[in-house]
Amino acid sequence: MTKDIYLAGGCFWGTEHYFKQIEGVVETEVGFANGHTENPTYKEVYTDQTGFAETVHVKYNPDVISLEFLLQMFFKAIDPTSLNKQGHDEGTRYRTGIYYTEATDLDIINKVYDEEQRNYQQTFVVEKLPLKNFYTAEEYHQDYLDKNPTGYCHLPLSLFEFAKNAKEKKA
Repeated sequence: MTKDIYLAGGCFWGTEHYFKQIEGVVETEVGFANGHTENPTYKEVYTDQTGFAETVHVKYNPDVISLEFLLQMFFKAIDPTSLNKQGHDEGTRYRTGIYYTEATDLDIINKVYDEEQRNYQQTFVVEKLPLKNFYTAEEYHQDYLDKNPTGYCHLPLSLFEFAKNAKEKKA
């Protein structure tokens, strides 16, 4: 059995690569979430006129990794106080968000969000919303950093190694 969570953490190339390193993540797919047009292309989303956020659909095995741990890892890869900007990437498409498909996940999302917020003086701007829609991005965006190891990424390379070595402490 797998579960799904949709995470917007700025440019989806690096965010996807980061989550692929984490044990228990079984599949990732990049695309566009929670906008107001149908079947947008990357070029359309890039205009910031569609309302979509670059998002990674993360499928994970809850027997191996918890949603709580995944969200803790998510917060290590973003600046949760930066509105519509991660790294050098700016625009509403680069906003941060946690989009869920199961209402029961909201308690865990709120718990982790509140715990992480305590580490900051500035208020978080990370969206916490039900997934309204998700459209898969064009094929050349999928696994982009695997196909282009020297491609642009807003995340430091050390973060990928951190994710690869991260282990959830089971009670």
